[in-house]
Amino acid sequence: MATPTAGRLLHPVATRSATYGLLATARRGLAEAAATTVPAERYAAAHLAALRVAAAVLAARAQPARIRSRPRSVWVLLPEVAPELAEWAAFFAAGADKRAAAEAGLLRLVSARDADDLLRDAETFLAVVETMLRLPHQPALPLASRAG
Repeated sequence: MATPTAGRLLHPVATRSATYGLLATARRGLAEAAATTVPAERYAAAHLAALRVAAAVLAARAQPARIRSRPRSVWVLLPEVAPELAEWAAFFAAGADKRAAAEAGLLRLVSARDADDLLRDAETFLAVVETMLRLPHQPALPLASRAG
């Protein structure tokens, strides 16, 4: 049976599995981002990790759509299921074009500072979501400890 949470329905087993899987993938993506020395790659990996964190929230809180609608961005859907994350959604949505440019090979559009800042923000977003979902959180190592 589903359990109500913040006005949303959850299917305990499937939801927990999907949520944990997405958060684990996001954590691995953040580790990979921290390990790369190419700013555009670090930026893209950190943004993708944040996208997976947001998808985990949707997995935990979203109700299945009753009527099929056109695809919408996770950054549009996130505030609908977790209004407390609306500012995070707007922040990461604003960086989506830069991530696309980085993935397309436009390396000069992303500075090392941009990449480091986004990585730190994505790690913070992960911590906020894990706390919100009442899951254990282990802080990432500081960027200063990263080689490069």
